[in-house]
Amino acid sequence: MVRRTKEEALATRNGLLDAAERVFLDKGVAGTSLNDIAQAAGTTRGAIYWHFRDKADLFNAMMDRVVMPLECAMSGIDSRSGDDPLPALKSALREAFRKTVHDPQTRRVFEVATHKVEYVDSLCAVRARHLRVRHEWGARLAKVLRASASVRGLRLSVPLTVAVQGLQSLIDGLIQNWLLDPGAFDLEVNGGKAVDCYLRGLGLA
Repeated sequence: MVRRTKEEALATRNGLLDAAERVFLDKGVAGTSLNDIAQAAGTTRGAIYWHFRDKADLFNAMMDRVVMPLECAMSGIDSRSGDDPLPALKSALREAFRKTVHDPQTRRVFEVATHKVEYVDSLCAVRARHLRVRHEWGARLAKVLRASASVRGLRLSVPLTVAVQGLQSLIDGLIQNWLLDPGAFDLEVNGGKAVDCYLRGLGLA
């Protein structure tokens, strides 16, 4: 009986998160009420408060359920001393572009996170999450670019902080623009070529 209750609670929680993905995508995060999510999930607001503190907590739980492409990309890179991590970075970014294009849930959550979030007061926790992920992502990129330049015995064509900011902006911009209009260009092909071009510009041919 206890096991059944736990399974039912987990099913309810997942149902709420599934509904949140759909409603956030349709209405935006700030424009969605907890009642909207409860109705879409076929349950009550009380069920939401049983599992989540507020809408920001629900949003973060939705994000935690999916490993975002860029987070996945960086987690797979090993920049051990003496090894050039650049090929692994390029491979990981290609996989991130592929997953964005072909994994429906990843694409849906990514679109909510990039195009459907408004940083109003009630969602300050969401902004904090984005800033944390951006900082971690930037730190990992800096480590990769520094290590690759060291292994190759060269100096980057711009300061490391500038190189990282530019690469982050390029990758974010490619994904966000593709999400706005998936038919405009091939993210997997064009994304890989754009990253290669940028890295060559840094001197990392």
